Amino acid sequence: MAVPKRKTSKSRRDKRRTHYKLITPNVVECPYCHEPKLPHRVCPHCGKYKGEEVIEVKEV
Repeated sequence: MAVPKRKTSKSRRDKRRTHYKLITPNVVECPYCHEPKLPHRVCPHCGKYKGEEVIEVKEV
């Protein structure tokens, strides 16, 4: 059975974990309704993408 010969130091352990972090989503303004949205996706507020209405948004 594989067993470590020495204890892994905190520094070495933490170096391995440097990639475990949260990334803030990149948010852009919709050019049609000026609401925040994710880039390269249909706007959930107005339903437009690249000037065309892709989905019909239900008015509340």
